[in-house]
Amino acid sequence: MDSPPSVPVSGVGIREGQVRVWDPLIRIFHWSLVGGFAVAYITADEWDKAHETVGYIVAGLIAFRLIWGVVGSRHARFSDFLYRPSVVLSFIKESLAMKAKRYIGHNPAGGAMVIALLLAIIGISATGYMMTMDMFWGAEWVEDLHELLVNGTLVLIVLHVGGVIVASFEHKENLVRSMFTGLKRR
Repeated sequence: MDSPPSVPVSGVGIREGQVRVWDPLIRIFHWSLVGGFAVAYITADEWDKAHETVGYIVAGLIAFRLIWGVVGSRHARFSDFLYRPSVVLSFIKESLAMKAKRYIGHNPAGGAMVIALLLAIIGISATGYMMTMDMFWGAEWVEDLHELLVNGTLVLIVLHVGGVIVASFEHKENLVRSMFTGLKRR
């Protein structure tokens, strides 16, 4: 089966029936954060300088995302995907029953996950920085909190990937590919 010809519907390389959802900055941010978190995790106990450097890069990525969540493209803005908790819970229930509404941007659970991940990584960055300060040097509770936040973030990542798989299956679309191309079907 041949793919439909490229038609400039709303941009270069967008095929008929597709819409650009994720702008290039969001996609670069997303995959840079994935890589940065992975490198920071791997180097945590083995390579302090690399771990710390990547930690600062990740903190910078989060600062960018907070700004882009206010002034960025439509689907990057927090106002596009923040929902009341009751809406999020209802969406999750419908999704588990494979009856959830399809969203072009983040669905309510995905939006809640963005916020949860941002908050967790802000906490990781803050406690990581605190461990470099004289004031908190050797404070075991700071290191324990840092580790707890990292482990909690790993749980969030597993839930995030699981949600992407469920939504991709439920709505018959490859959400991972859309985070590379920026495109989804209308």
